[in-house]
Amino acid sequence: MSTMTIGLTLFGAMLVLMAVRVPIAIAMFVPGALGYVALSGWSPLLAHLKGAVYGRVSVYDLSVIPLFMLMGGIAVQGGLAKALFDFANALLGRFRGGMAMAGVLACAAFGSISGSTVATTATIAQVAYPQMRRIGYSGRLATAALATGGTMGVLLPPSVTLMVYAILTEQNITKMFLAAYVPALVAAIGYMVAIAVMVRLQPEQAPPAVAASAGEVLAATLKVWPIVLIFIVVFGGIYGGLFTATEGAAIGNVLVLAITLARREIDRGKFFAAVRTTAQTSGMIFLIFIGADMINAALALSQLPAQLAGLVSHLSIPPVAVMGGIMLFYILLGCVMDEMSMILLTVPTLFPVIMGLDFYGLGAADKALWFGILILTVCEIGMIFPPVGLNVYVMNGLARDVPMVETYKGVVPFLITDGLRLAALLLFPSLALWLVHRLT
Repeated sequence: MSTMTIGLTLFGAMLVLMAVRVPIAIAMFVPGALGYVALSGWSPLLAHLKGAVYGRVSVYDLSVIPLFMLMGGIAVQGGLAKALFDFANALLGRFRGGMAMAGVLACAAFGSISGSTVATTATIAQVAYPQMRRIGYSGRLATAALATGGTMGVLLPPSVTLMVYAILTEQNITKMFLAAYVPALVAAIGYMVAIAVMVRLQPEQAPPAVAASAGEVLAATLKVWPIVLIFIVVFGGIYGGLFTATEGAAIGNVLVLAITLARREIDRGKFFAAVRTTAQTSGMIFLIFIGADMINAALALSQLPAQLAGLVSHLSIPPVAVMGGIMLFYILLGCVMDEMSMILLTVPTLFPVIMGLDFYGLGAADKALWFGILILTVCEIGMIFPPVGLNVYVMNGLARDVPMVETYKGVVPFLITDGLRLAALLLFPSLALWLVHRLT
């Protein structure tokens, strides 16, 4: 059996294990270890594991992940989501479908604190969904808008997936953060346009608009100032060069904890719940790191990535078409994998391929940033794309009165805007790079 055949067999075995619901880390590690043995033997495998596992989890840059996750966990437990939603609803409630738009914006704002898609969706949905249903929103629009809005946690800093990509490709995390903002803004605008079109074509999906009074807007604004303060201090300090992303995450934890304590919205039990969730999720992520490193090491021995890069470089097709094919591959892969696993498994193989191609004359650093934003955009799509769509499942667990098929019907207009945004990013890299060039 050739080394390339072994590499393809490893990849296929991993997908089969994932399809039968074997935990992601194990589904990566076991085929990788067996493939390593087949290619090199048991002694080289043991020698590799002796240093590889410690080398992976002891990287200082990885500490930014649990720190930002803890900040998000404290924000979730501290009830900051309700203030965000109330503020967005006070501003947008005057428009038909305004509460659904407010849900999208609240998801975007909370995602910029929590860094977790699932946490953002679940938290905002618990606040917004009952209110939306109470005043007459259809289950289809309510669940679809919140599930879609929650996907912005993949792209918006401090997205864990974004940080993992930056660490894997040795990119500057601050520049990755900056590159994400314009695409995220385009996403939010697209989602709100989709809602406006939906309620215009199908008025029964949303009740008539009710404008908030000036007093209600003022009251909502006063309640949201702590979140604005956290964002300005943490990300302003990072972008201003006052401290690193890791130091910013630590400062953010202190700020969030101090504010939630001052507002008496967190106690010992909630704090330890945030710590426990952070530890569990961080442990899961680090195990996926180890599993992905194992299978990537076996794939490297099989020379599959090098042969793939050579094959692509000799194809007589435009590089943009190659990138489009890779994006389609990610959409299909998203049907069986979560975004973290996709990043850890595929980036070490595909990143050298992309870096070897010429895209619009971009330099290596710009190309790496652009590729990362494209991947994260496709990961967003995968969070609501049938037949899996993790965020749809999260919403279904919170909205038992709405059949899942209704939510999938509701996300179709949002998927259309996502497709247009992906095409725009593919054709115009400046959408992702403009802010980076302006501020660095």
